[in-house]
Amino acid sequence: MKKTTLPPRQEVPLEETWHLESIFSSVEEWKKAYQEVKEKLPDIRAFQGELDQGPDQVAGCLDVLEELLQESGKVVTYALLESSVDISDQEAAGRAGQARSLFSESLAAVSFIQPELVSIGFETLEGWMEEEPKLSQYEHYLDNLERLSDHIRSVEVENILALTTDPMPKNTPPQAYTALVNADLEFDPARTEDGRELEIGQSSIRSLKSDEDREVRRTAWEHYADGYLAFQNTLAGLQTAAFKRDAFHARVRNYPSSLEASLFENNIPVEVFQNLIKVFKDNLPTWHRYWNLKRKAHGYNKFHVYDIKAPLTSEKPEIPYQQAVDWICEGMAPLGEEYVSALRAGCEEERWVDRAKNRGKRQGAFSSGTYGTKPFIMMSYDDDIFSLSTLTHELGHSLHKYYTHRNQPFIYGRYSLFVAEVASNFNQALVRDHLFRTQKDPNFQLALIEEAMSNFHRYFFVMPTLARFEQEMHRRVEEGEAVNARSMIHLMADLFKEGYGDEVEFDQDRIGITWAQFQHLYMNFYVYQYATGISGAHALADRVLSGESQAAEEYLGFLSAGSSVYPLDALKSAGVDLTEPQPVEKTFQVLAEIVDRLESLVERGEV
Repeated sequence: MKKTTLPPRQEVPLEETWHLESIFSSVEEWKKAYQEVKEKLPDIRAFQGELDQGPDQVAGCLDVLEELLQESGKVVTYALLESSVDISDQEAAGRAGQARSLFSESLAAVSFIQPELVSIGFETLEGWMEEEPKLSQYEHYLDNLERLSDHIRSVEVENILALTTDPMPKNTPPQAYTALVNADLEFDPARTEDGRELEIGQSSIRSLKSDEDREVRRTAWEHYADGYLAFQNTLAGLQTAAFKRDAFHARVRNYPSSLEASLFENNIPVEVFQNLIKVFKDNLPTWHRYWNLKRKAHGYNKFHVYDIKAPLTSEKPEIPYQQAVDWICEGMAPLGEEYVSALRAGCEEERWVDRAKNRGKRQGAFSSGTYGTKPFIMMSYDDDIFSLSTLTHELGHSLHKYYTHRNQPFIYGRYSLFVAEVASNFNQALVRDHLFRTQKDPNFQLALIEEAMSNFHRYFFVMPTLARFEQEMHRRVEEGEAVNARSMIHLMADLFKEGYGDEVEFDQDRIGITWAQFQHLYMNFYVYQYATGISGAHALADRVLSGESQAAEEYLGFLSAGSSVYPLDALKSAGVDLTEPQPVEKTFQVLAEIVDRLESLVERGEV
């Protein structure tokens, strides 16, 4: 019996890995930078209790703050990226732990700044901005601080809250979760119809669940779920701790709920979340129609969850990494030469992308970087349409960082999660449109439909369902109700049952454990932003593709805004208003049109 396994990290080709040496040339250099950050902490603490002495003191403090956070950000980024590609590397894991502790210590050291600025008074601070030119760039920062001032606590309380980011409760649950599911969790292998065994790992599960062989898909999906079910109580304990962490912070900062705490931070009205959930539920029949079409296309009597990503054609296009980069560059051409050149250089010369498949590599894909580093990407590239899609998505995030860091000072050099998923899905919309127009082979067109529906399935079906789960679980925790693994599995299963309708065969526990497979739930109300993000992305992509005047320039302005304006205002300046339900409704129309396209092919017998 032949068995396919993943290579250890040290055996993967260098060109398939990212260039972390651009941050620190060696571990020794990282250790030196780590120590230098620790030695700078007294410099910022020296300003505590002194900010009310005048604008010079405030400007000096903010200069030291910027230097400290920028350097500590590099230390943290290097360590976390290094450990993410091989969870079994205990030395790298140790450095990641050190980095988290240092970042927590840095946050505690600077935690006095916001309470002291609030106590000075915003009328006084406005006057100081006129006196001291160095403070002029902080106008939006101080406006936002005034908006948040009712939720900022005393210097002592803020210091304690900052210190909790490392030991408890901020980081401990997700750290333990990451170690468990990426290093300790073991899965029985998937099997082919002819008896070969295929190793299941976080870097291989996606390709296994979309394999042409139904037995591979079934065993991969079942064994992957079973691995999580074997640790359901541990995973439930970690997830519940994260929900309780969110409730704790909401209460400490005087918010009515975890949801409102999450939304208020970015000036997002609660109606944005509510609109999304309502439109999603109203459009579930589109998903029910799709499941039925997939069943007919494959000739199955019964349709299972493991059939959702069954390929519509046996002639799956092979797309090597370099071909993917070329097509992505062609698809993004409407944004101009600067955008395309930066993207190509990142993929080909500067080694932003860690695309290797190896044992111990953590699940999923992400883009990560801080002010002063490259916008790195972690993924596992499979030479297929889905890997092209993932690379396209993550490059959207990375180019967002690229433009923000080039155009904003450090204070505005980050952007909210709410706008992050717009940039990633925008790239996918443009590249998908390009490939639909240029790659006319019927099998390639079918593969594109699969890719589009897979993307919509994740962001417009799974993520809103997880958001409903998250909302209900937060409510239960906030109201003191008992929660455990079984109640979480039952809730998740009930929500998916509504989404699948009568079209999909139901496996209660394996579907119900889905919540445990998403680290996103450790980030307070993150998952709903995938659905608002894909909605904003399609609205903006439509403007660019239809040739609207200034659409591309306005989109690049959105990418360059960072946190210099509120997220909704940045999107409005580019041409989309997510305070209204229309963008979500229109994006469901895009989804329905893709389902119509598939239905036409099925009815003509071309699938």
